[in-house]
Amino acid sequence: MSETPTPPQEPTPQEPTPPPPGPPPPPAAGYPPPGYAPPPPAGYAPPPPGYAPPQPPGYPVAPPPGYGQPVAPAGDQTAWAIVAHLSIFVLALIGPLIIYLVAGEQRPFAKRHATEALNFHITLAIASIVLGVLFFLIIPILLLIAMWLAALVFAVLAAVKAGNGQDYRYPLTLRLVS
Repeated sequence: MSETPTPPQEPTPQEPTPPPPGPPPPPAAGYPPPGYAPPPPAGYAPPPPGYAPPQPPGYPVAPPPGYGQPVAPAGDQTAWAIVAHLSIFVLALIGPLIIYLVAGEQRPFAKRHATEALNFHITLAIASIVLGVLFFLIIPILLLIAMWLAALVFAVLAAVKAGNGQDYRYPLTLRLVS
């Protein structure tokens, strides 16, 4: 029995495959496909009964209940506050201390600024003493110069805020006097 070899078959030309169909149609009911959310409804629902009406966007006009209105400085209080901050150029610790003691309860704005300036000047004095002890190193000299330049800038900023009738808090300050 001999087998006869069959001639090799020529490949039949295949028809080109059609391109894949587009995205599937959306489902008729159920959840939307991932990544799609229906548009939000127009407007918002009214608040439940017992709630206050919504406020317009932005900052509130008045402080929330329980907080007092900030008191605008009256008379010469801004001048005393400016002198307390700028005393760093002349009197350093003595200027804010005198204003703090003299202002008392009659000038609360000036006393707040004198307290802040006094705390800042005490912090500067402590830092200057520490850096002065390490004076033989190069880095404390540079830190001392940078610290005093920053102190002068902060004092001027505080004086401007005080002149505008606003409170100012010095950064990196020990709050020793209250």
